[in-house]
Amino acid sequence: MASTNLCLLSQNTTKILNFSLPKLTPPIPKPNFLSVTSFPSSFPRFLWSKVATFKSSKRLSCRSASTIPVSTKDYEFSDGSSEVELRLQLNVDVQNSRDIFVDSNDTSLTIRVQRNGYLITLIETNNLFGKIKPAETIWYIDDDQLVINLKKQDPDLKWPDIVESWESLTMASTQLLQGTSIYIVGDSTEINQKVAGELAVGLGYTPLSTKELLETYTKQNIDSWVLTEGSDSVAEAEGAILESLSSHVRAVVATLGGQQGAARRADKWQHLYAGFTVWLSHTEATDEDSAKEEARRQMQDARLGYSNADVVVKLQGWDTDHTKSVAQASLSALKQLVLSDKKLPGTHLAI
Repeated sequence: MASTNLCLLSQNTTKILNFSLPKLTPPIPKPNFLSVTSFPSSFPRFLWSKVATFKSSKRLSCRSASTIPVSTKDYEFSDGSSEVELRLQLNVDVQNSRDIFVDSNDTSLTIRVQRNGYLITLIETNNLFGKIKPAETIWYIDDDQLVINLKKQDPDLKWPDIVESWESLTMASTQLLQGTSIYIVGDSTEINQKVAGELAVGLGYTPLSTKELLETYTKQNIDSWVLTEGSDSVAEAEGAILESLSSHVRAVVATLGGQQGAARRADKWQHLYAGFTVWLSHTEATDEDSAKEEARRQMQDARLGYSNADVVVKLQGWDTDHTKSVAQASLSALKQLVLSDKKLPGTHLAI
């Protein structure tokens, strides 16, 4: 079953929608090392979480993230393989251990302290970096620190931090991706390039653009090429570029959008299977059900090359200020994909 991530992006809100999608067998077989198990015909349960945009700063902040900003967080974190330890500085006077409330679930953690009849939230997140075993959560007070031990469900997954964020995802990329290249596909060449560039900077990968490579080689821009020779000619040339890039590692490749793009054509995907593919797809959907239905139709359309992508990020509108949030949604989706099928490249989680 293919794990898919949808990011619904609008002026005021962004929603990251996580669910699994059935996939049809691609017209060109994938290499064995990239094979995915068979998919059921039924459409699985749809899971989602919200991300809010703050108009004043135009920055995206996960509403489920820690209430302590990353830049000013007042805690220490360590990963001990089978468990993680969080040491939280108690900046309030705790008279009794019964004044501390620790609540945990598979992917959430809430810590509150009661003081003068009021509950003070020290940390609250439902976006832990990985899943835990909540029944085995242990906490105690050590001098002026609250120590919380969380047992990991997957001891092979190294946690860079307590919460999933852009910083922790990029730090974990070495163990998750193992140098596997990423291909960004979708109908907007400009968006593909911007998101690919953001990912490359965060991951320490080489940013590559098939548009720039084609224009450098042919000494003409893509638009004039399409006018003079047609979109088929451009798609063929991009296919040759993708073939030459298929042996590259540690690269983020932005592909051409539109009809002239090779990735839009189902018969041009042979060399895109050399790495992970992220489809940046525009949508008018504003709710869970309509987004799920749209994704189902698209991923079952074998004529559309994009339906072969490993993960999907849905965009409702576009603003360059959101580039990093889309890049983060892409990494989060790839992380889920890797953890769901450890036979994929980049899934040997060596500690």
